[in-house]
Amino acid sequence: MLDEKRRRALIEDVAKAVIDHAEELTALDSAIGDGDHGANMKRGFEAVLTDLDAISGKPLPDALKAAGMQLVMKVGGASGPLYGTLFMTLGKTLPADADRAAFAAAFKAAIDAVKARGKSDVGQKTMLDVLVPVQEAIASDIAVSDVVQRAHEAAEATVPMLATRGRASFLGERSIGHMDPGARSSALIVEAAAAALATEA
Repeated sequence: MLDEKRRRALIEDVAKAVIDHAEELTALDSAIGDGDHGANMKRGFEAVLTDLDAISGKPLPDALKAAGMQLVMKVGGASGPLYGTLFMTLGKTLPADADRAAFAAAFKAAIDAVKARGKSDVGQKTMLDVLVPVQEAIASDIAVSDVVQRAHEAAEATVPMLATRGRASFLGERSIGHMDPGARSSALIVEAAAAALATEA
């Protein structure tokens, strides 16, 4: 399992990836939502960074739960509860000495919790359209680089989708032709996490 230095790098890199892309996420959300996804996610992950010492000092399952709590408290709109649920459930179900198979199982449980919280599923132009194929890729034991590619391809695949859940669903046909901001932020998180884990010795 990751030591404190590696946990810190992982959490910090994921947070910075979202923060650094806040304007892009806002632009995506402005096209089909409230236009606040970038600012909300930035605020949440800045709170995570503010508490980084305390969070990274915990075992990974507890660190994930702590980060999730920050997102619930700081991120507005639907994203806070959904991402908070993802991280907290992952932390609750992840064994302290998890291998890849155990992580895949815990990630599936976390995704199921997001589905229940958001009353949504794959194909409705949401973050689930990235998270589900990524979980399947992890469970299939393909290379990490291919998992990241799968995440970005899945985000791109939301562009032609008709949104049937969330704020974007109010637009009907006008939601077609735009990438879902939640799918994009999910892909960014997957890429940053994979890069942090791959570069740690």
